[in-house]
Amino acid sequence: MVKFSSIFSTLVFSAVVASAYDPTRSDNLVVYWGQNSYGATHPSDTANWQQTISNYCQVQHSMDTVIDVIPIAFVDSFSGGVPDLNLGNASIFPHVVFREPNLFHQTCDDNGVTGTCASLAAGIEACQAMGKIVTLSLGGGGTTTARFATDTDATNFATRIWNSFLGGSGAHRPFGSAVLDGVDLDIESGTNTGYAAFATQIQSLWAGASKPYYLSAAPQCPFPDAWVGSALDNTHWPLNTSFNVNFTVTTGKHPTVHSHTFSTDHGDLNSGLKSYPSSGWNYATDWLPHLFGNPNVKLYIGAPASPTAANAGEYVSASTLGSIACASRALDPSRFGGVMLWDASQAYVNGRFDMQIKNLLTASSCGGSGGTCTQTYTVQSGDTCSAIEAATGVSDAQLHALNPAINPGCTNLSVGQTLCLSVTSSACTQTYTVQSGDTCSAIEAATGVSDSQLHTLNPSINSGCTNLSIGETLCLN
Repeated sequence: MVKFSSIFSTLVFSAVVASAYDPTRSDNLVVYWGQNSYGATHPSDTANWQQTISNYCQVQHSMDTVIDVIPIAFVDSFSGGVPDLNLGNASIFPHVVFREPNLFHQTCDDNGVTGTCASLAAGIEACQAMGKIVTLSLGGGGTTTARFATDTDATNFATRIWNSFLGGSGAHRPFGSAVLDGVDLDIESGTNTGYAAFATQIQSLWAGASKPYYLSAAPQCPFPDAWVGSALDNTHWPLNTSFNVNFTVTTGKHPTVHSHTFSTDHGDLNSGLKSYPSSGWNYATDWLPHLFGNPNVKLYIGAPASPTAANAGEYVSASTLGSIACASRALDPSRFGGVMLWDASQAYVNGRFDMQIKNLLTASSCGGSGGTCTQTYTVQSGDTCSAIEAATGVSDAQLHALNPAINPGCTNLSVGQTLCLSVTSSACTQTYTVQSGDTCSAIEAATGVSDSQLHTLNPSINSGCTNLSIGETLCLN
């Protein structure tokens, strides 16, 4: 995960302290830390290399409210059932004089038996005290040993992770006294063996714990994901689950104890951010309508935080990413969780890219402040749907979903008509909860909504209406 095209995973979780992460929001920001991505691409610019984890949680010793979740990257080997923690080794924390006194001046590596990472505990705990979620990411790009041979291996490894990094009691704890908040699966090679078993075991270990723990996955953008796709479909991820699709996707109802996140890498240029809004952009067509093992997960858009955090041509500006995220949220605000970035070092050097994205997500024009319709457009003489979309940057799907009065051919626009371009989840004024045996036609007959209205307000329903889920909340008005 040196380059963004080979990374993406992270989390969406609830926190237990003041100003804590809130998984019910749709403007959360997840930012990876640990690999010093900027240092890898700018070896001579040591002044801007990755800083201590606590540096990204505070500004002048006060809490920085920009980043909500920090996955530590990576445990890049599962060989022999022993977690090998690699935080970039010497290239991350070199023995040089930094510009700020709180920067780390040592290397950090741990082979599961011995290591030099215990001093990170203070920084991790400082971020948690500020309401951040700090998790452990497994996998990453370029590794050939982050994989399981059998389900039994995966189950045993989950127990080892629990005892070494989470709420268990292992003989060796790489981060000393720090207890991380969960696990992220950023699997980018190997086979799909074991990940369902891992997810099942880790959840069983933290069931009933005194603090919430979170599980996240980083599927690749091409759908379904080759490595964790089966686990996402066939394992019941608890409520508050989230997926970071690299363009970022998360979903979830918001349970009281556990929360999970998944992310997907945009995989290649033809299906990633640069292809938006072409047919290659599969957020609306594949990720959003899919119900997974838990249909209530939240989706996040994942992106590189600077041009050098990705392969050539894959980076998009903050304004473009903000527009994509806001348009994606408008398709179904209840299933959108926020944005994920790779990584912290790249974001800070690139004009605080993380702050730019957070500001865009929380702006009223993007629906971040609550309310009903937060951005409108008044139809002018000669307007067409395509012209409005080009002028405002909204997608055709978004325009129709938020304005069900527009017919499929867009032939009934009226001069002076007010169209909604952006909403918050509270904009839905009438809802329906799917019951056992329900069909679209039955719901329409019972509620009086048309088939067109039901589908435009709920774009996750497929054309045959075969993917309704009991307990699912549908918007009717």
